[in-house]
Amino acid sequence: MAEHSPELVVVTGGPGAGKTAVLELARRAFCEHVVVLPEAASIVFGGGFPRLRTGPALRAAQRAIFHVQRQLEAWVEEERQAAVALCDRGTLDGLAYWPDSTAQFFGQVATSRADELSRYRIVLHLRTPTVAEGYIKNRLRIESAEEAARIDERIGTAWEGHPHYYQVPSEGDFTDKALGVLGRIRDALPQCCRDHSLPGEDAR
Repeated sequence: MAEHSPELVVVTGGPGAGKTAVLELARRAFCEHVVVLPEAASIVFGGGFPRLRTGPALRAAQRAIFHVQRQLEAWVEEERQAAVALCDRGTLDGLAYWPDSTAQFFGQVATSRADELSRYRIVLHLRTPTVAEGYIKNRLRIESAEEAARIDERIGTAWEGHPHYYQVPSEGDFTDKALGVLGRIRDALPQCCRDHSLPGEDAR
């Protein structure tokens, strides 16, 4: 298999935005040159890291998530098999959950906003729906609609300044929203990998 210099594409969004569904569609739609990286936070918390709301716990968790995310990206960059790596959130998402100043976050993880923005080719931000647009709190999604909206706004602020940051509105048909995201991902692929029909595209 030919080697590639992987492009990192972030798919992010607040609770209930449809990020997981879009990434699953991408996994099915594209060839082996597209890799979907797992969410670092799920790895950290799923492995038993304490999920508490105290300042020290929040800071420790976000440091751990940052470094797991970096190592996931390092793996795919060093393998050089993928043309595009779809990141289920990126390193700057941690700012949306950080309890202190932005400057302290960058100091704690020894990086800068400019360095982190430059890591990613595209940032696709799926906006969180309101209750009227279908937001539902459940066993796994513990945030209220108001809390989810605040997180979503902070995610947008975290990625300010990226030259290829795109917001995907929450309203409207989810299929259309997902196809728009997949289309932008397809545009990031090498020419030899772009001949993919997206789900439902042939019928349109």
